[in-house]
Amino acid sequence: MLEEIEDKEEKIFVFRDIVEIRIPKKDYERLIRRHKRDYIVSTYENKRILNRVTGRELVFVSRESGIPLLGHSAFGIIDRGTNLLQVRCISGCNLNCIFCSVDEGRNSKTRKTDYLVDPDYLLGELKKIVELKGDGLEIHLDAQGEPALYPYLEYLVEKVSKIKNVEVISMQTNGILLNEKRISAMEGKMTRINLSISATTEEVAKRLHGAYPVQKVLEIAELIANSKIDLLIAPVWVPGYNDDEIPKIIEFALKIGAGKRFPPLGIQKYVPYRFGRKVGKSISFREFYEKLKLLEEEFGIKLILKPEDFGIERRPTIPNPFKRGEICYGRVVAEGRVHGEKLCISKDRSVAIISDKKIGEVVKFEVLRIEDGIIVGKGF
Repeated sequence: MLEEIEDKEEKIFVFRDIVEIRIPKKDYERLIRRHKRDYIVSTYENKRILNRVTGRELVFVSRESGIPLLGHSAFGIIDRGTNLLQVRCISGCNLNCIFCSVDEGRNSKTRKTDYLVDPDYLLGELKKIVELKGDGLEIHLDAQGEPALYPYLEYLVEKVSKIKNVEVISMQTNGILLNEKRISAMEGKMTRINLSISATTEEVAKRLHGAYPVQKVLEIAELIANSKIDLLIAPVWVPGYNDDEIPKIIEFALKIGAGKRFPPLGIQKYVPYRFGRKVGKSISFREFYEKLKLLEEEFGIKLILKPEDFGIERRPTIPNPFKRGEICYGRVVAEGRVHGEKLCISKDRSVAIISDKKIGEVVKFEVLRIEDGIIVGKGF
């Protein structure tokens, strides 16, 4: 299970192609004389645990860690007041897209820490929330990055498919890490895959993503379309970059038979976010929908989508124990997702707090945000 490699300074162990455990070589050579390898890897206190794809520190979120799965935007479960629950198992991405809304990938300038959630912990907490939300639920696997990096993806999908009240399981992915074996393993369990294809030609794809296997992703799209899993192709329209690609993507989606149960396409507007990457000029939503309307007329398909097209409806949200502006206390348990931020626990929630406190310390903070159950605060 562990791949063993080394460099000049460290002994490196790679678990499931994503978790990288680094131990100083001199310490490992001393300990291996008296202990077995697995014992050293699991108990050595000063090891570094990294996301092998991004090179960032990786925090393992388990029941034993005590880190709640509600409250944070980078991992856990997000309830936005509908019958859809977002489930985020891992952060980090294998691409460095120039339009990324969360500045993901190895070249990120803002992201500091990644998180990986234990699948059994996630399943246990998800079952509790599903009971509160009622029937006809959709579980949507997405991420601040690429969900297919999650090493327990197939196991999670299988277990979620057996949870009462879950009607739809969907996933957002760039598709690069999928293959015929993984798709087959999720058939009959995964309902829909939202595949991010923003270009069909090498030249445009390289401008948008850097290194990007266009032909492989198009083949993956066909594999999904020919499986029992529904396919929705979800390009991001970046004005000035892939304008000419959008009609080609529509033609491709219709040609391979995307959208058996759900719409075949979900074209997304490029939006420059605070912590995202800025590229080109963003058009207004009015202009965006006008462009979609013209494409609807040209191709004879619906492109301006509403939540009802996916069976999404309003539902009561999980009660939020915080109020904006209140003063609270929390304990710092890990580094935060971005520089200058810490991950804290308060009122049985994970809270992102702007603070210079150290792990283990208590921080006093003001609650700045509570929307959608995502809690953000500023420490004193």
